[in-house]
Amino acid sequence: MNIRVGQGYDVHQFAENRELWLGGIQIPCEKGLLGHSDADVLIHAVCDALLGAAHLRDIGYHFPDTSSDFKDVDSKILLRKVVAMLKENGFAIVNVDSIICAQFPKLSPHIDRMSECMAEVMGVDADCVSVKATTTEHLGFVGREEGIAAYATVLIEKV
Repeated sequence: MNIRVGQGYDVHQFAENRELWLGGIQIPCEKGLLGHSDADVLIHAVCDALLGAAHLRDIGYHFPDTSSDFKDVDSKILLRKVVAMLKENGFAIVNVDSIICAQFPKLSPHIDRMSECMAEVMGVDADCVSVKATTTEHLGFVGREEGIAAYATVLIEKV
């Protein structure tokens, strides 16, 4: 069995007049995240983890923020493209474990929907996609409510 582990990390700062997208769903919030795309920090971390595990570089390499093709793009589209790249290279997703670091908004009511949404996009069962949320106890840029960070660890296998 050929299995591989990948890790991903992303961060985006808060911005006025933006929608907040996390894990492929819109979260009610007075601020969104700043980015070239929809700035879905969780999906971006998952994409990086998947690409890294398959030795396919990183999200910025495939979807550069200098390209107008990805301006305001729905990050679910990027995730679908990453999953297609994995399949083209003979890999299947075993599981995803992720964590969102946010002082606000409260994310626990949205965790199951995020997990289900990302699982659907990746073509895996929802119980293969773990989403967790935490605060930083008011420490650092997350604690000062300047932005949100996300981490992801994935396991893929060569099929």
